[in-house]
Amino acid sequence: MKLPLLQVALDNTSLEDAVKSVKQYGHVIDIVEVGTILHYAEGAKATSVLRQMFPDKILLDDIKGADAGATLADICFKAGADTMTAICSADVATMISMLEVAKKYGPNKDVQVELYGDWTFEHAQSWLDNGLTQVVYHRSRDAELAGKKWSDDDIQKIAALIEMGFKVTITGGLNVEDLVLFSGLNIHCVIAGRSIRNAENPEQAALDFKKEIKRIWG
Repeated sequence: MKLPLLQVALDNTSLEDAVKSVKQYGHVIDIVEVGTILHYAEGAKATSVLRQMFPDKILLDDIKGADAGATLADICFKAGADTMTAICSADVATMISMLEVAKKYGPNKDVQVELYGDWTFEHAQSWLDNGLTQVVYHRSRDAELAGKKWSDDDIQKIAALIEMGFKVTITGGLNVEDLVLFSGLNIHCVIAGRSIRNAENPEQAALDFKKEIKRIWG
C-alpha cells in the first residue's frame, strides 16, 4: 500500500496571502491546491503563479466545474494545472469533455470528481465507466462548521469507492488526529487546509501530517 499524498488547500481570499502561506510548507507537501475560494477570487492567475513557484509539484485547481467543461478545462490546464475538479452533480458529458481536454495537455493530466450532496454509487459507476478514476470524499466546509463528524458511514462509503477502483482523496477539516480513522484503507491523498495554513508553525504542522501518514500507512 502506497503512502497517501499530502495536499494543502489554499483557500485564501487573495493570491498574496496564498503565496505568503505556501512558502512556509510547500517544500514538505506533495500537491499544491488552488482552492475554490482562491480560484474565484483571483482566477487562473493564481494557478499560473503557483505553477511558477512549484514547477515540480502536482498542482490541482479546485474549480468544481459544473458546466462548459471543455472551456473550464482549457483555462485550468493552460494555466499549468495537473488536475482539475468537477462537481458530482455535473452531467457526465461535462466531465468527459473536461477529461478529453485534460489528456490533450498530457497523459498524466486528470479530472477529479468532488462528492457533495446526494451522489449515488450508480453515478460513481458511470464516472468510472467513462474514464474518471479519481474522487474526492468530502466532509464539506459548512458541514464541518456545523459540527458534523466523520462517521462509520463515511468510512464504509470510502472503502466501497476504493473497492470499485477509484483513487480516493479525503478532505474536510482534517487534523492529524483524524488520520487514524482511515487506517487500513488505500487512501490516495489527504487534504489539509486550515490545520496547516493557520497553525502556529505551518511547516511543522505539515511535517506532523507527513510523520503520521508514514506511521499509519508506512
